[in-house]
Amino acid sequence: MTMTQDLTPAAPVDGRPLLEIEDLSVVFRKSRRAQPVYAVDGVDLTIAAGETVGLVGESGSGKTTLGQAVLGLVEPTAGTIRFDGDDITHASRSTRRSLSSEMQVVFQNPYGSLSPTRTIGQTLLEPLLAHGRVSRDEGNERVAEMLRRVGLPTDTMTRRPSEFSGGQRQRIAVARALMMSPRFVVCDEAVSALDLSVQAQILNLLGGLQRELGLSYLFVSHNLAVVRHMSQRIVVLYRGRVMESGPAEAVYSAPAHPYTQALLQGAPVALAAGTPARRVATVVPSTAAAPPTGGERCPFVTRCPYAVKACHEVRPPLVQTPSGTQAACIRIGEIPIGAPGSPFGGLDSTRADPAGGEEGMTL
Repeated sequence: MTMTQDLTPAAPVDGRPLLEIEDLSVVFRKSRRAQPVYAVDGVDLTIAAGETVGLVGESGSGKTTLGQAVLGLVEPTAGTIRFDGDDITHASRSTRRSLSSEMQVVFQNPYGSLSPTRTIGQTLLEPLLAHGRVSRDEGNERVAEMLRRVGLPTDTMTRRPSEFSGGQRQRIAVARALMMSPRFVVCDEAVSALDLSVQAQILNLLGGLQRELGLSYLFVSHNLAVVRHMSQRIVVLYRGRVMESGPAEAVYSAPAHPYTQALLQGAPVALAAGTPARRVATVVPSTAAAPPTGGERCPFVTRCPYAVKACHEVRPPLVQTPSGTQAACIRIGEIPIGAPGSPFGGLDSTRADPAGGEEGMTL
């Protein structure tokens, strides 16, 4: 994916946290007798005004659930969520209604989140009228202005979602999220369903809007390359727990946790045109059944080539690493940072490209 513009994240407006998450857990049970599933397990996270924090991990790591807990879409089991200093962990329905003008979301599937029977103008105007902010005429003017801001013509107002491409629908979803002038937006896999060239356009749009409006983003994605370009800081989740966090460049360039290293080695790799072979990235194999979530041991223990007996017995705390990140591993200092030759393998495997050209994806 070629970034067509400078995607360097804007600097935070100030150091004061806009969002504070402390020891947050979300636990699900299918039944009283069923084993509890810790979708989010003791997570700490802060986002400053004007900052983007990337949240990455495999499917099922708890990224979406954490975002939903912040937005009040799922009920936290334990912990605290503060927004602009106010505790919103178990906010009432009326409080959540008022918070909707401050906190918004852009979902992965724009077509699924837009009503197929309503015009775009009706969809974007609805929150303004529901909150009694403006008259209908004033609202229509604001809708037209927001559409222009996200790069769409004003006649978009009279058309329905089915008339637009995936990238255009995601621009509409961004416009809807910003209609109430929020300060904080959860971008939940906001570009993963789009073609690579369109992804770059939406990322450029989100970055420009952040600079213009001073927005804060929680950017949820499984793609570390995208998150690196969008975020000042990255938090890596695995089975609901924070494995590593820190400045985006440090997490990406010098990962200290074996799981972060595995995510990077599992990313698609592109080779120059004309190269007769490519490296094939593989995910870390599971050597045993995954451990149950929760509990006092490392959740990555059955997949980690560096695991020792103590990893089965101790819940590793986040500790400072030489690369400037924090990682939840009791063997920090013993395992290589970045691990270009780590036992995960995969990246040094090759196979011939019959066409003698590129097979990879440019990130």
